[in-house]
Amino acid sequence: MRRAGRRALLVEAPDAATAEALHAELLRRRAAGTLPPVRELVPGARTVLLDGLDEPGRLAAELPHWHLPPASRQAAATVGIPVRYDGPDLPEVAALWGVSTEEVVRVHTGTAFRVAFCGFAPGFGYLTGLDERYRVPRRESPRTRVPAGAVALAGTYAGVYPRPSPGGWQLIGTAVGTVLWDPGREPAALLTPGTRVRFTEAGSAAGSADGSAAGPTGEGAR
Repeated sequence: MRRAGRRALLVEAPDAATAEALHAELLRRRAAGTLPPVRELVPGARTVLLDGLDEPGRLAAELPHWHLPPASRQAAATVGIPVRYDGPDLPEVAALWGVSTEEVVRVHTGTAFRVAFCGFAPGFGYLTGLDERYRVPRRESPRTRVPAGAVALAGTYAGVYPRPSPGGWQLIGTAVGTVLWDPGREPAALLTPGTRVRFTEAGSAAGSADGSAAGPTGEGAR
């Protein structure tokens, strides 16, 4: 844990699960009015940034004594994203996993993902949920341009590129009819920390080719 400016505090966690639990507890305490005023809470892979604190030193002294229950996975909304599994790296991912491309699709659509944190670009959520055995490396040579809507894997994370940009993740498909970042929407990002995500194969019973399955579906959706 260290100061990150006069009114900011960067908390470094030993692992992603602890960072997620800390972020959830901070949100809970802020909603309950028991957290000192803070302008912004920004979760990372193994960090949480608290910005806009009046007394960061005081909170820094208290945090090590907090009990952190596991982050709740029940109350968050679920976003359904139809995918056309046409990515150029799909065969390579299948080879890395030692399975068929159909099995990659089955695993991807059968995984309950959750947005751990956001970054890289506005609207880009780092999705956790894949088992460690499905870890894949980033590409040795990143692409200079990845199209908006590209569905990708790197490490044990999944993600969807919200806009065209360079990128080194393995591309397995294309999101259909899903706008990840819209400045005119509140919130602008479709995927925010804690949101659950379910991918469906576009054109299947669960996801239509026009993207009608995309968007928050509420608590308990599958």
